[in-house]
Amino acid sequence: MTEETWDVVIVGAGLSGLSAAQTLRKRNGKLRILILEGKDRVGGRTVTQELPAAHGIDRWDMGGQWVGSTQTYVMDLIQEFGLEVYTQYTTGKKVHHVGGPHAKVRTSSTSIPALSTLVLLDLSQLVWKIDRLSSTVSVEDPMKTPNAQELDSMTLHSYIEKHAWTEEMKEEMGVCSRVVFGMEPNQMSFLYFIMYAAAAGGVLCLLESTPGSAQEFRVKTLDCTAALCPQGGTQQLSERLAQQIGRESVRLGQAVTAIWQDAERAKVMTATHSYLCRAVIVTCPPHLAAKIHYQPALPIQREHLTQNMPVGHLMKFVITYQMAFWREKGYSGEIVARPSAECPLSVTFDGTSPSGSAALVGFISGVQAYNWSSREDWALEEYSGGCPVNVMAPGMLTYYHPSLCMPCGRKNRCCSCKSQWGSK
Repeated sequence: MTEETWDVVIVGAGLSGLSAAQTLRKRNGKLRILILEGKDRVGGRTVTQELPAAHGIDRWDMGGQWVGSTQTYVMDLIQEFGLEVYTQYTTGKKVHHVGGPHAKVRTSSTSIPALSTLVLLDLSQLVWKIDRLSSTVSVEDPMKTPNAQELDSMTLHSYIEKHAWTEEMKEEMGVCSRVVFGMEPNQMSFLYFIMYAAAAGGVLCLLESTPGSAQEFRVKTLDCTAALCPQGGTQQLSERLAQQIGRESVRLGQAVTAIWQDAERAKVMTATHSYLCRAVIVTCPPHLAAKIHYQPALPIQREHLTQNMPVGHLMKFVITYQMAFWREKGYSGEIVARPSAECPLSVTFDGTSPSGSAALVGFISGVQAYNWSSREDWALEEYSGGCPVNVMAPGMLTYYHPSLCMPCGRKNRCCSCKSQWGSK
């Protein structure tokens, strides 16, 4: 087994790992940084692929695709690389079908679905209550939130059951949970949910395509050289970061199996190589970080946390068409539905490409995604294991969250090296 020496080894060549490398390089260009990635590509949960389209071949994001103006870090990265975004198409009527296969199909031209007066009142009061609680959350330290332990002891489901008046509203919140997290409402802490909403700017910001919301923009696939951004879309952010850092510093197909450390150095091991370094940054999702063997073992709080942050199950599909027939008929392409055996999807959007190739993009989520898991999806792609995010079950924030931000092992040594690394 060959052995090399570096200043810093970063585990994971997604946006987090590559951004960490870029930040360190900006602080000290002399640092020897190595990024190890188990996949055969950079980008993590962003991947852009070619699909047959009306006028030949076009590109679509098969992983994460939307960005919003409130997501300042990624927007700064887009601007730094001279890339462009374009607004998610929302013009026209939206389709809403919640309540089962035989429920009434409703349409509306606003971001609020066409619900009965009672359900609209229920929606208003529930969103108001949740947003009011979200405004009290400390995103940096959730346990500073008033009544944090009580909020962390309940699930999103139990809160909805207590505060929603109508069964239809409870069902609506179930759809929201599946679409945003790939999880059922009874699988996550309510404190975690309102912390997530607070970071986004409110509950509705997680769901809508309006200015400042999570589905506000998509990243254009621009003409570019194969060496710089062969995949286009959101994956080109990782491609350009890797190019900026230096491709020689990124090793693909090198899944990390073990990390050993002592007082002097750390050793990072893959199936074929081992690397000595002064510090390690692990940026892969918690459920994947938990599969790495650590010697000495991680602190019990950190180990328990990484083993108890389940990842959602969200299956994405893109359907291309000869023309955007829904636009011609006055529809936006947006459908929100309660998944069932007859209708497995949760939501669709207009996915037409910047070059005009017509498409719809949609998601199968939660329980229905598990039922469809025999098909090829993210959960079966090695070194992903699910999407879109990891969530915390009740009690995780109360007892284990502080360990998520604490360095493990050689932290005192690392702190003494900050001046050498150019930290401010």
